[in-house]
Amino acid sequence: MNHDVLGCILGSSYNETYVDRWELELEVVSTPFGDVELYRVHAIKERVVYVLFRHGITHTYLPNQIPYRAHIKALSMVGCKSLVVTSSVGVLDRKVPLNTLLWVDDILMPDNKLPDGSACTMFVEPQGGQGHLVLEEGLLSGALSAQLGEISARAGVEMAREGVVFAYVGGPRTKTRAENRFWAQVGAQVNSLTFGPEVVLANELEIACCGLVVGHKYSSGATTQNNNSPRPDIKGEQEVTRSLELSRQATDRVLFEVFRELKGVQFANHIYRFE
Repeated sequence: MNHDVLGCILGSSYNETYVDRWELELEVVSTPFGDVELYRVHAIKERVVYVLFRHGITHTYLPNQIPYRAHIKALSMVGCKSLVVTSSVGVLDRKVPLNTLLWVDDILMPDNKLPDGSACTMFVEPQGGQGHLVLEEGLLSGALSAQLGEISARAGVEMAREGVVFAYVGGPRTKTRAENRFWAQVGAQVNSLTFGPEVVLANELEIACCGLVVGHKYSSGATTQNNNSPRPDIKGEQEVTRSLELSRQATDRVLFEVFRELKGVQFANHIYRFE
């Protein structure tokens, strides 16, 4: 029995069909930031796993409406010490393949803001235990990320060997071509409207994180595929829905094995407190 409590944040392509598939049991957790619906995965017998539907199980929240602080606090309150954050992402780097599992190596989020314009922090008001998040390793755990690669290899699922740099750009609108070119020029390889705040806030609560993402489309700044052939942007509701479905399928091939096998690691950053 693995006694580490694992959390996983699921994105747009996950919905209520997983309630039966994964034998999910709803647990409502009351936090100082509001009530949160977490789901215990009873199909996993080896350890305690909770999943959180980022947008709500019926896609209630747009990216700018997600109650990020409440979500992360709820995961902490049920004992989560390791967190897998998933996302469907736009791809800016033509060398990064679509519909292939990617692990996130680093994050670009220079303004450190939540969608409402407030600082991306759990320490909203003066409180005991507050402090500065000091990044010794980075926002993503290398030890957890390495395990993602090992687990996917054992499952016979392709994962990119190199990690990607993720840029968080708040929504709800998508980016312009100029904005995507800008992010690519400063080093971002993929981006999305979520993911970043979750990882920052989880680190403030000393939860080790790893990112498991899939590129579901080439964003406006990238006009060729990795074989240099033309790649038009995905446009239209049906095309986007189909691309998200392919992204979900890629994640699904390994996610259940991650639930079973991912082992907790020592939190490698620290909170510097003035107490």
